[in-house]
Amino acid sequence: MRTVSVIPASREPATGQSLGRLAPRRRVAGYARVSTDSDDQVSSHSAQVDYYTAMIKAKAEWEFVKIYTDEGISGTSTTRREGFKEMLNDALCGRIDLIVTKSVSRFARNTVDSLTTIRRLKEHKVEVYFEKENIWTFDSKGELLITIMSSLAQEESRSISENTKWGRRKRFADGQVSVPFSRFLGYDRGPDGNLAVNASQALIVRHIFTLFLQGMNPFSIARRLESEGHRTVTGRSEWDSTTIARMLGNEKYKGDALLQKSHTPDFLTKRLVENRGEVPQYYVRGNHEAIIAPDVFDLVQLEIAYRRKHVETTRGASAFRGRIRCGICGGDFGPKVWHSNSKYRKVVWQCNGKYAAKGGPCVAPNLSEDELRALFVRAVNKLISDRDAVIRGFEAIKDTVLNTSGDEAALEALKRERVDIVSLMERLTAENASRAMDQDAYTARFGQLSDRYAKVNEEIAALDEAIRDRRYRRTRTELFLKTLKKQDGLVSEFSEDLWHSLADHATVHGKEDVSFTFRNGVEIQA
Repeated sequence: MRTVSVIPASREPATGQSLGRLAPRRRVAGYARVSTDSDDQVSSHSAQVDYYTAMIKAKAEWEFVKIYTDEGISGTSTTRREGFKEMLNDALCGRIDLIVTKSVSRFARNTVDSLTTIRRLKEHKVEVYFEKENIWTFDSKGELLITIMSSLAQEESRSISENTKWGRRKRFADGQVSVPFSRFLGYDRGPDGNLAVNASQALIVRHIFTLFLQGMNPFSIARRLESEGHRTVTGRSEWDSTTIARMLGNEKYKGDALLQKSHTPDFLTKRLVENRGEVPQYYVRGNHEAIIAPDVFDLVQLEIAYRRKHVETTRGASAFRGRIRCGICGGDFGPKVWHSNSKYRKVVWQCNGKYAAKGGPCVAPNLSEDELRALFVRAVNKLISDRDAVIRGFEAIKDTVLNTSGDEAALEALKRERVDIVSLMERLTAENASRAMDQDAYTARFGQLSDRYAKVNEEIAALDEAIRDRRYRRTRTELFLKTLKKQDGLVSEFSEDLWHSLADHATVHGKEDVSFTFRNGVEIQA
């Protein structure tokens, strides 16, 4: 006959301690977190710390370890919660048996993070007590309750995030501008909270835009600012070319503000990404005092577009980078270092197609940097010798070929016509809705108006582009002539300032056949 005997448990499941002995005191830590830095939240944080310190020390069976805290940190992720990470590390290292916290939402508003962390702690025999919900994680119902409560907390975070986004977009739609004033070269926070010009920093901003229009690239501008001893907005002596490039395209320097350039698609990660059309943007004109005149700013944008298309000048230490072209294959020249580890070290410029696999290698000759500099000096001296004729030529065409008044008048007329067409279309639609009309006649008339509207829009876009192009060429030529007029006498040596101010690019056809195209469009054989 079978018999069953019971062997009683001899160890406590959670701690592994023998049941016959006096249970040791549990090492207990508290965790407190507030999500903002407001005065009310600071008071709440202090109250939580005092409360849990007293609560743990009051229990004889508990041994106080520490109160871990995070201030002004969201609970949607554990990534930036240093206090939480320190507590978790101590618990996994065996220094804590029990963690006491106010609620599931204080612990984590992310369901995955909450459950993952609790399971890791449970594997190391560390329990968590959520006071508000009265949940002990070693309890059989603990994980189910935590899953439910964490999901509710996560949904609350999502709701808060959506409400915050809605409020921010409503402020944007109302034209309320928000700017990180702590790091904005040229502006401070004004009495009304808007942008106010910082006079001393504004001089540096204008200097940067002027240097760019004179032909310098962001890399060269950064080195110039360093050599002149200018400091960044954070007080550093080193300037970054990418920062210069961003400044040149920042519309706030002309008094406008483009809002919602970036957005947060995931409320859990809170990672900002560039807005590429996923959410609306808002453009506020005349929001604050401009540092750069709008016409000058727009000219800089045209210059940026031109260089992006024709000249690579955004990076690189050499003034020639991206501005030496091959007249044989149409490619660009690039610098190559010969004998880099010897006293015969030499920088030469050669066509990037010299060793091209397709179509065979380019036969354009190599030119040393010294040869390029000497050829430029020769071309500049030819230009200076003919300076008066160049100036007269520009004066002769600036009021004819480069004059935009006729196109501007035509543009305004087209815009008025577009308004009239829209009125006719609205009137026709209203008439069709109010009385019986011949639908074929209605459709034909509406189609005629639609076609005319589309054609007028095309004509407006073409005229607008032509006006911008003429203004750009005129201003570019005026800047070129301004530098040319300042040059007294012939040039004896190469100057980077002259190169940036006067030259657009050089084209290499042969060793003794190099032409320089200047910023006014004149080409001179050197």
